[in-house]
Amino acid sequence: MKADPRQPVGQIELLSSAERAYLLAELNRTASAYPSDVCIHELFEAQVRRAPDAVAVVHEKERLSYRELNARANRLAHHLIALAVRPDQPVAICVARSVAMVVGLLAILKAGAAYLPLDPAYPPARLRQVLDDAAPRLLLADAAGRSALGDDARRDLTVVDLAATLPEWANLPASDPDPRALGLTSRHLAYVIYTSGSTGTPKGVMVEHRGVVRLVAENDFVEISPQDVFLNASSPTFDATTFEVWGALANGASVVLYPERYLSTATLARIIQEQGITIAWMTARLFDVYVGEGRSTSGLQQLLVGGEEVSASSIRACQKRHPTLRISNGYGPTENTTFSLCYPVPAGFDGQQRVPLGRPIRNSVVYLLDGHGAPVPFGAVGELYVGGAGVARGYLNRPELTAERFIASPFA
Repeated sequence: MKADPRQPVGQIELLSSAERAYLLAELNRTASAYPSDVCIHELFEAQVRRAPDAVAVVHEKERLSYRELNARANRLAHHLIALAVRPDQPVAICVARSVAMVVGLLAILKAGAAYLPLDPAYPPARLRQVLDDAAPRLLLADAAGRSALGDDARRDLTVVDLAATLPEWANLPASDPDPRALGLTSRHLAYVIYTSGSTGTPKGVMVEHRGVVRLVAENDFVEISPQDVFLNASSPTFDATTFEVWGALANGASVVLYPERYLSTATLARIIQEQGITIAWMTARLFDVYVGEGRSTSGLQQLLVGGEEVSASSIRACQKRHPTLRISNGYGPTENTTFSLCYPVPAGFDGQQRVPLGRPIRNSVVYLLDGHGAPVPFGAVGELYVGGAGVARGYLNRPELTAERFIASPFA
């Protein structure tokens, strides 16, 4: 300021060189090799070859092996290919949580398209709003999905009935479609998820295969082995499902689908015990209620919580009951493919402090910046910017908003 009295206050450098180096470089030294050139379903297909008879998905009394799930998804995928789906094309899927849901999601990816999940529990007006904006040509649905959407919403769509007793694709090949023949790469869209965010207006976030692969392959925030059993209790319209389903199927683990339409802590506790769940994700609010009611976490090995600020006292209470459970606070917007930062809560957490968001996960970067886009010093208030390999392509049909929210990093 003394050297240049005309310098605006907002341009004064408040960080020491050591602080700046830590915040911009050292904290974000997360680059790590991962299979960025493969698609989500190719990771799954590798597990089919490795252990075809391992259990892939469970819903109530129905269970499919990796071989069976692959065959069902492939037949449906060949049917979708015959219906002329193509890369980056959204295909809507509106089904109750079921084995058919996983088959449908996987088939859409294998056919080269991007899935557009719709929850039958949502109000019809919300479902219609998403359909009008995304304008898919195809819809995969079961009875619940058809009922939720109604005749008017389905009038301009080709509907594929996932609940058909004798589906027309039953005798199609069970072989894996070739991504190269479809012109499909990891840079193409895997899904479009609509989120209201802070605006209240639904906007479709376009996520590419490589962003999901960065989340579920070679990650450093959760340890996954083929012996693990994931719980999928999230709606397919919520990006936690990305972690719950593909985290399991890309690593040879099993995924158990929550059996009821609405969450109940009693049912959740029963499923965790009966199905031997080892990895689960809960919203912070659900976690508070679950712990507050004294529900058991016995058998769980890793629990991720997030979605909003996590209660330190709930974490401490859970640790006291189950000291070997590894709890992590995960944070990230849909626009950065589910998780951006993660904080592994240490054993003996005192429960008196706020739970940090942690550090960026592999192949992610974070910056805390002021209103001028400059990094703030330790202890100062700033706005969180996230980046890296998980960043989505943008918002569907919203180029102006995409240009506003998805910006080039000045620190790259």
